[in-house]
Amino acid sequence: MPRIDAPTVAEHRANQEQALLDAARRLLLEGGPSAVTPAAVGAVAGLGRSGVYKYFRSGGEMLARIVADSFAEWGERVRAAVEQCDTADDQVVAYVRVTLELAGAGAHRVAVLGGGRPGDPAARETLAGHHRDLAAPLQVALAERGDPDPELTSELVNGALGRAIDQLDAGHPVDQVTRGTLEFLCRALQITETH
Repeated sequence: MPRIDAPTVAEHRANQEQALLDAARRLLLEGGPSAVTPAAVGAVAGLGRSGVYKYFRSGGEMLARIVADSFAEWGERVRAAVEQCDTADDQVVAYVRVTLELAGAGAHRVAVLGGGRPGDPAARETLAGHHRDLAAPLQVALAERGDPDPELTSELVNGALGRAIDQLDAGHPVDQVTRGTLEFLCRALQITETH
């Protein structure tokens, strides 16, 4: 029987699963989606390939889980920052700041790399669903500001954020990109930034 290195079997299984996900994430960031195979993940996590199959059926299943977890964590961070704000204007600013902070730390790379093949309709729909969930706090703030079409405006804001993230990926400093993006969006939305 394998050695259990946690107080309970359930905790041991949770720890093993997390170790596999951490290894898969590392492989994804270092080598792209094709690097995430059960054998490679098992080798990094110190578990045989057959042991990996006790937790995940395939590399694709691990990729889907990594992307879902990444979006969930991103969403929690954005919602927490937005909820701490007193005004809708401050909520929009917080949304932009936290999004660029997370992108600057590389969090978006997991979604970009692990999001499936570009022509895969299921992966595309999953990513679209995650993006809708992430945009929800922004849309609420825009509606509170009286925006006549919060959904369209949030798409435009997120388009600007996408280009800002491209600048981060190109090596531009996070502070500079964040400052420029906020100045642009605050002018466009007629927001007076308070902090």
